[in-house]
Amino acid sequence: MLQPHLTELAPVLREFALSLVRDAPQDSLSRTAAAILSVLERSGPQRVTALATHESISQPAMTGLAQRMESAGLVSRQPDPVDGRAMLIDITPAGSRELAARRRGHEDAITARLALLSPYDRAMLAAATPALVHLTESHV
Repeated sequence: MLQPHLTELAPVLREFALSLVRDAPQDSLSRTAAAILSVLERSGPQRVTALATHESISQPAMTGLAQRMESAGLVSRQPDPVDGRAMLIDITPAGSRELAARRRGHEDAITARLALLSPYDRAMLAAATPALVHLTESHV
């Protein structure tokens, strides 16, 4: 079996990822807000500083985003039990619903694109699923 060259595979995966972002359904959540909700859903309540670091944005920008998300009912703030001066941000049930709806929209768009492929190409992608899962999990 031929081993693909990483230098050939990387740009194909980059373009694929970018096309998914470009073609994603537009909704009320920004990419950053959705990423924050996803982190909170996966990891539980977080400090603003941790969220800012995770998303590579400034702490003031994350504070503003967290305030807007709280106003929209997507997150809540609570005192940090370890440090009463700090606050923890947590996803609300409404935030979970919004995130689930966004994910469904993305999955529907991806499914529609996959349907355009031949059965052979879909089978090839299905065979690559374990490698894609490992690739995704190695980054988390």
